[in-house]
Amino acid sequence: MLNALSVRNIVLIDQLDLALGAGMTVLTGETGAGKSILLDALALALGGRGDASLVRQGQENGQVVAVLELAADHPARALLRDNAIPDDEDVILRRVQYGDGRTRAFINDQPVSASLLKKVGSQIIEIHGQHDDRALVDMATHRAALDAFGELHVEVAAVRETWAVLAEAQQGVEEQRALVAEAVAAEEYARHTVEELGKLKPVRGEEDELAERRQQLQQAERAASDVIEIDEILNGPNAPSPALSSLMRRLLRKIDGGASLFQPIVDALDASLEVLDRTNDALEDLKREMAFDPGELEAVEERLFSLRAAARKHQTTCDGLAEVLEKYQGDLDTLQSGESRLRALEAQEATARARYREVASALTAARASAAKALSEAVEAELPDLKLGAARFIVDHQHDSERVAATGFDQIAFHVQTNPGTAAGPLLKVASGGELSRFLLALKVVLADRGSAPVLIFDEIDTGVGGAVADAIGRRLARLAKTVQVLTVTHAPQVAARANRHLLIEKQMVDEGAFMRTHVRPLDKPARQEEVARMLAGAEITSEARAAAKKLLSAVG
Repeated sequence: MLNALSVRNIVLIDQLDLALGAGMTVLTGETGAGKSILLDALALALGGRGDASLVRQGQENGQVVAVLELAADHPARALLRDNAIPDDEDVILRRVQYGDGRTRAFINDQPVSASLLKKVGSQIIEIHGQHDDRALVDMATHRAALDAFGELHVEVAAVRETWAVLAEAQQGVEEQRALVAEAVAAEEYARHTVEELGKLKPVRGEEDELAERRQQLQQAERAASDVIEIDEILNGPNAPSPALSSLMRRLLRKIDGGASLFQPIVDALDASLEVLDRTNDALEDLKREMAFDPGELEAVEERLFSLRAAARKHQTTCDGLAEVLEKYQGDLDTLQSGESRLRALEAQEATARARYREVASALTAARASAAKALSEAVEAELPDLKLGAARFIVDHQHDSERVAATGFDQIAFHVQTNPGTAAGPLLKVASGGELSRFLLALKVVLADRGSAPVLIFDEIDTGVGGAVADAIGRRLARLAKTVQVLTVTHAPQVAARANRHLLIEKQMVDEGAFMRTHVRPLDKPARQEEVARMLAGAEITSEARAAAKKLLSAVG
C-alpha cells in the first residue's frame, strides 16, 4: 500500500506531503490543475525515465519520495534482500532529479540503479492510463496473468523444475558429445603418444637422478688416466718399492756383519716401504670406487636425452611426461567408454524430456481451462461497461516441440469490439475508452490473484456517459476491497464511490509571480461541493448541489 507521497521542487509542485490510506482514493480538479504532473512525479519515484524539465525553475534538483507498506511475504521484499537492501517495515523509494538531467535512485536510503528501482516499483504499483497500460498490453505478462487467475502455481513450478532437469541433461549430453568428438579427432596422435611414452615409461624425479649419475660417471672417466699414471709410478717397471726392498735387504746383511752404522737407514727404508704400502692400498680403494663402465655412461646419457627430447616435443618437463601419458591414456579411455557414457546420458535426457512433456502437457490443459474461465469472467463484466457486444479472447497457442521453462504455451489477450470485426491485440483493436474499460474488467477479475497491491487509474472514464461511469465507479470500488486504488477522474459517479477525495488545484504565489499545484483532502461538505462542480461545470447551481448530495448518499 502507498502510505505517503512527498514531492519537492517538481515543476509546479513546490512542496507536497501527501498521506494516503487503504481503499479507493480519487483525485479530481480542473483540467490543467496538475494531476498529470503528480502522476509523473510518482512515476519518477517508481523508476520511470528522468527528465530535467521536471525540476522546478530556479532549483538545482527536485525529488520524490514514496513510502510503501508491504506484506511480509511480498515478492518485492525478497528482491530487496537479494540486493542487500535493508528490508525495513516500510519500503521507501526515493528519486532525485537534477537540473542537468542526472538522476539518483534510493531504496531505504541505499543508492540503487534506476532499473532496480523500476523493478521493485513495478511489483508494487501499476499506473494505468488509456494507452500506457503495459501490464495489459504487453503480451509478455499475459501468460503470468492467466496462471495467476487459474491458480496454476503448482503446475507452473513443476514445469520449471522438470525443464531445469531436462536442460541439465541436455548440457550433459552436449558436453559428452564434445568429449567424444575431440577424442576421435585426436585418436591417432593419442595412440602414438601413449605407445611412445608407454615404452619410455617416464618416472617423476628420474631426470635429476640420471643427471647426477651422469655427472659422476663423467668425473670418473676424466680421472681414469690420472689413476693409471699413479698406478704406473707406484707399481710399474720403475716402481720404487722393489728397489727400496732390495736395498734394505743388502743393508740388513751388512748390519748382520757388524756394520751397525746402517741401522738408521734401514729403519727409514722400512718406514718408507710402509708408507708406499698404504699408498697402494689407498690407490686400490680408489680404483674400486671409480670402477668405470663406459657402457653405463652411454646408457645413462641415452635415457636422459630421450626423456628431455620427449619433454621438448610435448612442451613440458621430464616430470610432466607422466601427466602427458595419463592425459592421452585418458583420451583413449574416453574414446573407448565415451560412447557408452553418451548413450547413458542420452537415455537420461530422453527420460527427462518425457517427464517434461508430461507436466508441460498437463499445464497446457490447465491453461486451456483457465483461459476459457478468464474469458467468461471478463465478458461477464463487459455489459455494464457498455461493451456487451464485445468479446474478450485468450489466444492460447501451444507448440509441443517447444522446450522452455514456461511450457509449451504462448498466451495473448485479444478482443473483438463488435460482431463481425476481426479480433486482435488490445492496443491495436480497442479505442482509448474501450481499452480502459477492458483493462478495468480484467483488473477486477484478477484483483485477488496476483495483482499489484496498488493500482492507479489515470482518467480511464474519459469519454464515457453517466451509466458507464457509474459502472466504472462500482468496479473500482470493488477493486479497492482487495487492493489500494488511486483514480484520477472527471466523472462524478466515480468520485462519489471513493473512500477518500483529494482535490488538485493551482494556487497563485507571491501575488501571481508564479503558480503552484496544491493537493488537499476534502471533508464531507467540501467533497459534496466538488462533486457538484463536476456535475454542473463552471457555475455550481443549487440543482447541482442537490444532485451531488443525492449521488453521495446513494453510493454511501
